[in-house]
Amino acid sequence: MGNLLHSARLLVSDLASTLLFLAVLLVTKDLILAVVLGVALGAAQIGWLLARRRPIDTMQWLSIGLVVVSGVATLLTSDARFVMVKPSIIYCIVGAYMLRPGWMNRYMPPIAVATVPDIAFIFGYIWAGLMFGSAALNILLALTLDPVTWSAAMSIWGIVSKVALFLVQYAVMRTIGTRRGRRAAAT
Repeated sequence: MGNLLHSARLLVSDLASTLLFLAVLLVTKDLILAVVLGVALGAAQIGWLLARRRPIDTMQWLSIGLVVVSGVATLLTSDARFVMVKPSIIYCIVGAYMLRPGWMNRYMPPIAVATVPDIAFIFGYIWAGLMFGSAALNILLALTLDPVTWSAAMSIWGIVSKVALFLVQYAVMRTIGTRRGRRAAAT
């Protein structure tokens, strides 16, 4: 269970500034406040890691970069579509990154890397597919919905789709890994 929580913590950390933006927009309906707080959290995360001389993963750099660029564009133009389309850009970049074999190893415990690397490889492509599908859905919703409705729809989709795939992956990998472990112990 500790490994599951560790993986979930890393994923939430990577997406924290975007999640904060969406939550603030949903609760306050204040686009400017949501953008400012999302950018501030992203910058604080990077600053914290730099101050502690800890490595900053590619996903974290991508997230904060897009938060800052789309946030500044939104603030300068007062056009929410910059921020609304930003998740599609993130989804596409993340999806492309997820096409790289082994990207998932950061989120997996060593026993899973050793026991089910082939299953992780397959799920890496499934995750990439989810990201590309989410990008398309986001563009469709960003161009047809108001910012608050879009924020609610994409928040629900983002959380539900990723948690569901995460749980399916965890169950499949654990089941197959357990079977392989028992088989190896029997021989």
